[in-house]
Amino acid sequence: MAQPTPIGVVLDVGPAVHQTAGLARYAERLASHLLAGHGEEIDLTLFFNRHSGHGLPVSLQNTQTVTVERGQYAWRLGALASQLLRSTRFERSLPPGALYHATEHLLPRLARLTVLTVHDLIFAAYPQHHTYTNRAFLQVAMPLFVRAADAIIAVSQQTRRDLVDRYATPPAKIQVIYEGIDDRFAPIGSDWQSDLRGQYSPDRPYLLMVGTLEPRKNHATAMRALARLKQAGHPQRLLISGGQGWLFEPVRRLVEELGLTGDVTFAGRVPDDDLPALYAGADALLLPSLYEGFGFPVLEAMACGTPVVCSNSSSLPEVAGDAALLVPPTDDEALAAAVERILTEPGLAADLRRRGAIQAARFRWERCAAETVAVYEELIRPRSSGRRFA
Repeated sequence: MAQPTPIGVVLDVGPAVHQTAGLARYAERLASHLLAGHGEEIDLTLFFNRHSGHGLPVSLQNTQTVTVERGQYAWRLGALASQLLRSTRFERSLPPGALYHATEHLLPRLARLTVLTVHDLIFAAYPQHHTYTNRAFLQVAMPLFVRAADAIIAVSQQTRRDLVDRYATPPAKIQVIYEGIDDRFAPIGSDWQSDLRGQYSPDRPYLLMVGTLEPRKNHATAMRALARLKQAGHPQRLLISGGQGWLFEPVRRLVEELGLTGDVTFAGRVPDDDLPALYAGADALLLPSLYEGFGFPVLEAMACGTPVVCSNSSSLPEVAGDAALLVPPTDDEALAAAVERILTEPGLAADLRRRGAIQAARFRWERCAAETVAVYEELIRPRSSGRRFA
């Protein structure tokens, strides 16, 4: 029996070019695993707007790629205008292909089938934590993008629920496909941990937070919990890894108000190669976020053998499973108590490490890529049989 012709897929990898956080990792890892494992099923072309002069990461170079060069705001507003006017003029910018996959929240109107990955609706759940311009754009654009997409990939059940509740998106149109973690996140030898400790926390054990510096990550509750732990006599400092986001100055002032200037280290964005050892050397990872669409640090820490304390809200319970201690996101007393249990109960810490390794192993990029190809096929192949996404 003859093999079906590969599906022509144009994948927008713009986040992997222009960003450094979770969206960048999703676009880069998905593209890498589609290229490595699914060449017989799809004919993949990478696409991005070269508005900043940046190029593809090393892992995606020497790949079939098409680019345009337009200003960032012109590109975003143009995509919105194409939806409002129902104009398919963006087709002139794209290479041939049966299907276009937007990996971030930006979907132009096209004459071909489209897939949209929705990572979260944080701008709607916590509008006060977004800049005005970004919030205004997404409030208008996201409902249009969601409605126009032929199929939607949600990265968690929480995001799927948000799409249904806020936009009345037909549930059958949404496929939940979890993101994954890389093999580099694994228990690290003590020598490497010692080298990193010398760089980031030379004199004391530490607790770790990983993520962009922005209000949604809820560093303020972590600071108050740390103050409680200091009062109880625990020596740990709080090491914070993450690039500068927005609206973060009040948290920096809180550090001074709580008398924690010598107990909190802002490490900036830590190089990717350092992250596994940084996780492995921490006594615990804290992620008291108000809202997460997925929550990479939870799984990365678990894979590195680090106990996790995270929020009991948004997507985090489904990502953490039974392998973390869950607390209300704004309850600093509960957060401090959970951390103290890890620090003082070796049996509990060991059990969390064991369960964490099992939980993290369930989330693989190979699976994410395979399930994404299944979405493509469900859109393209069922035309003859009548099956389609709603």
